[in-house]
Amino acid sequence: MKTYKQTFAECRKASHSGLKRAALIPFFVIGDPDFDTSFEIIKAAIDAGVDILELGVAFSDPIADGPTIQKADIRALASGINIEKAKDLIRKIKSYKDIPIGLLMYYNLIYQYGTEKFFVDFARAGVNSVLIADLSIDDVDEIYAPARKAGLDTVFMVTPNTEIERAKKIAEKCTGFIYTVSLLGVTGGRDTLSDMIKPLISRLKSITDVPVCVGFGISTPQHAVELAKAGADGVIIGSRIVKIIEDNLNDKKSIPAKVKEFLSQIKEAIEAK
Repeated sequence: MKTYKQTFAECRKASHSGLKRAALIPFFVIGDPDFDTSFEIIKAAIDAGVDILELGVAFSDPIADGPTIQKADIRALASGINIEKAKDLIRKIKSYKDIPIGLLMYYNLIYQYGTEKFFVDFARAGVNSVLIADLSIDDVDEIYAPARKAGLDTVFMVTPNTEIERAKKIAEKCTGFIYTVSLLGVTGGRDTLSDMIKPLISRLKSITDVPVCVGFGISTPQHAVELAKAGADGVIIGSRIVKIIEDNLNDKKSIPAKVKEFLSQIKEAIEAK
């Protein structure tokens, strides 16, 4: 199974300019707007050349997410998605291409499933890491050992107001990458990048060699380029892509091509930076 380490190493060699290229990491809610369409959309993203997939498992109370992804969760749940079907979709994706997959989800789903069993089962399905949005680093002991035992990498979040000593503590527990939140607030598209993110990337780069990937509010090719130039190892784009799905629900068959076109624009921009 392809690892994060292999993927980031490839990106460091891939830029046309001779400089490292940031990994392109799209986010999708598994099963949005339905199982089959979700699979076709994710295949289109892979065909656009994305490097890593970040997938959300739909939850009824996604407190870190803004309206766009909340609505995606509602659509996925309404279509009948559940933990077992999420595993099925992940297996289909991995059969299509061996691409690293990170889950971004909420702890209630894992706890109810059984923490150790969850990590083992999803590692077997083809997942590389599980980021739990509502679990702080102070509670890391609940999941760190079972995740590592199952063969998963660990990913935790750092935000713009995370103090440097706490950021070091978080970085020490990240074996995959650091999910770097670009702004204060919930997920959602933004017109401009937060002024806080570039200094945050620099601070993290000064304390760790773990890859730094930036998400929340990344909406345009220019945003991706700015982050890549600031030293981000990966650019995570979620709400902007999920909005494409939302805006085209009356013609689901058109969604994969539109997502592919958008991600191809992002990929071209960060390769040419």
